[in-house]
Amino acid sequence: MSGRAWADAMRAAGAVPASYVPEGSLGRTDLEEVAGAEAVENAELRVHPADAPGLSPPAASFLDGLQYWKVVFYDGVLPIVHVHVACAVRRRGADRKLRTADHATRDFHLAHLAGLKPAVRRLLDEGGLSVVDLPDGAAAQPGRAQEAARRAVENARVALEKEVGERCAARLGPDEWLVQDGLLSESAVLSGHPRALGVIKSHGAQYFEGPELERALTIPAGHRTSVFRPRGRARHEVYSWYLRLWPWEGNDLLFGLLRIEARAHPDTVARASAISGWLVRERAPLSTPDARWDRLLYPIHDVESYLKALAPRDLLPAPASRLPKTGT
Repeated sequence: MSGRAWADAMRAAGAVPASYVPEGSLGRTDLEEVAGAEAVENAELRVHPADAPGLSPPAASFLDGLQYWKVVFYDGVLPIVHVHVACAVRRRGADRKLRTADHATRDFHLAHLAGLKPAVRRLLDEGGLSVVDLPDGAAAQPGRAQEAARRAVENARVALEKEVGERCAARLGPDEWLVQDGLLSESAVLSGHPRALGVIKSHGAQYFEGPELERALTIPAGHRTSVFRPRGRARHEVYSWYLRLWPWEGNDLLFGLLRIEARAHPDTVARASAISGWLVRERAPLSTPDARWDRLLYPIHDVESYLKALAPRDLLPAPASRLPKTGT
């Protein structure tokens, strides 16, 4: 059944068309909590300069993913959501050009199946996409259904990034590094790899309080904090540290601030400044016009641009106004 014929059949079965991109649907959320940290490099958190020469890997791979989801129908008050998640790796070799080394996508629908009209459910099953069932609690009200959908979308994206990242790690050369946008600690394979890094741009979760929190959030550009062991939210053990790419004075405390995750191993502590020096260099060229350019490494921006160019156009927010048409 073609897309138009399927949509017409859904209408005939009683589903009401919709075109709604929920707020925050285009990016992952970050937990807001004090997660805790254990000192590794120093007894208390200190500030260290990033090594100016830094590493110079002969090859490096950069991984990122994206998610798009949109409410496309309502059956009564139950939303039916179309989801697209994608992930790619762009590899840079000796010629310094970024080329696609891996790419994976997943498209599916989300709905609370038990609450749907039988005809609507049958058409969902026949629509050509896989259907993921939302939990029973999602049927209580549309807001809960959208929150359940958000969690399901983020879980699908994390699973896809983990799959592609582990596949990439298995192919890395002896001197090649993998830099992933997001948590390294989601994967046992990546969190244990000696040349894999996670780069975290959002800071909803805090690992320090009091003077150490102030020290972490006010480090100057080109500097890093001591290495620490995150507690509270990591699925697999890693070491971590904060790194400032650009001066924050005159901007915001979080301007240019990254948190890095790497293998929980003494070698990570020994190389933290060299790794930091390399990542500082990766801020150029600027990742503009992205609003997060101060925290977005250029190769990661390149992966995002590649994925966005291939994303389904019908899942993007409509540029037109949602005001009713009056005919005047």
